[in-house]
Amino acid sequence: MSRLPTLNSPFLLGFDDIERALDRVSRTAADGYPPYNIERLAKSENMPERLRITLAVAGFTQDQLDVTLEEQQLVIRGRQTDDKERIYLHRGIAARQFQRAFLLAEGMQVLGADLKNGLLSVDLVRPQPEKIVQKINISARD
Repeated sequence: MSRLPTLNSPFLLGFDDIERALDRVSRTAADGYPPYNIERLAKSENMPERLRITLAVAGFTQDQLDVTLEEQQLVIRGRQTDDKERIYLHRGIAARQFQRAFLLAEGMQVLGADLKNGLLSVDLVRPQPEKIVQKINISARD
């Protein structure tokens, strides 16, 4: 099924990348594992906007988690191997891999990541863009 373009106004020029990003995000949004929060941290007048993504990654060690930035996409991967030597009478905690991706707006920067008590937190900042006004000269043609 073909999706109708969202940004199809003739006044929106050069937004093809956003269209592709919306398609990519809509395809990956269905998977709910691992659960996560996104919060806006306190913002002051002189400080840029800061965000924190927190994923519930209980059972994963620091060595089993990867946080990478790939072309404006924050990708968090977890990999666990099944311990073949254990004999389970009941298996309610799954040992499974995951990949969670967040598409970042242009200018967003990753400050760092922290693993504490089974929660992986990734801090982001969005610096205030400079207000640029550029005068365009008009050339006369005869």
